[in-house]
Amino acid sequence: MKPDAVKSLNVLFLCTGNSARSIMAECILNRLGAGKFRGYSAGSHPTGRVNPLALNLLRKSNYDVSISIRSLGTSSRLLARRSSILCSQCATMPPTRFVPFVRASR
Repeated sequence: MKPDAVKSLNVLFLCTGNSARSIMAECILNRLGAGKFRGYSAGSHPTGRVNPLALNLLRKSNYDVSISIRSLGTSSRLLARRSSILCSQCATMPPTRFVPFVRASR
């Protein structure tokens, strides 16, 4: 198989609120992994809005935040795209929230 024919891998960054860390990880991977990786993010309990501090940091780092950056739930992203790699990012979770276990496709 030719190197250019390699399909990019979908990476899903899963967090509880999908408002900051997972959004930033998605943006960073989409820039740095262009052509090799495609990043997405979702939350088990999405806030419905992106944290303004995360947006400011992305702007200061020259990321285009005018594109569709939104806080989405797991059903929005998981059902729409099959992920090759799944990354969970919840370091500090309240005991009433959880990140569901999802098996990534191969």
